[in-house]
Amino acid sequence: MRFVAAYLMATMGGNPHPCKDDVRAILGSVGADVDEAKLDFLFEQIAGKDVTELLAAGAAACQGAAAAAEAKAEEKAEEEEEDDDAMFSLFD
Repeated sequence: MRFVAAYLMATMGGNPHPCKDDVRAILGSVGADVDEAKLDFLFEQIAGKDVTELLAAGAAACQGAAAAAEAKAEEKAEEEEEDDDAMFSLFD
């Protein structure tokens, strides 16, 4: 996560296409270790992609997951209400 954060900091600082050295410099400024394999992996995943599009896609995925979780919670609440009604009808 720190690699992604450093990359985003570089883009917010005005560098539209940060390189690995930019990310290393940001991480080094706070004394963080740089795992080259993870840094390479990040750059492989974002190669040729626009950061704003990646952020938008991630936000859409989060919204979809949140909506699914909410629907599941509502469904569970309805099931619990039905169970409660069934218990009360036994004593009527």
